[in-house]
Amino acid sequence: MTHTKEDGYVGQVEFQVEGHKFPYEITLYSTKGKEWSYGLHFLEQSGSEEQILEVEDLLEENDEYFDMLVEAAKNSLQN
Repeated sequence: MTHTKEDGYVGQVEFQVEGHKFPYEITLYSTKGKEWSYGLHFLEQSGSEEQILEVEDLLEENDEYFDMLVEAAKNSLQN
């Protein structure tokens, strides 16, 4: 994760979901480190649209899972 005055916080986390064939990468954005937006995509190669939609639903419905990814990104903050 990086932080600049102009761009705020930007970080990526690579992760896998049990039962899914391909890994994912999430890019997290926040101006002040409080409210986060994200972009989700397959890490290496495209998988099924159904599976990525499942992960998006998981991120939207499960704050604990989303917060875990945000914390992983924060732990890599480069000053």
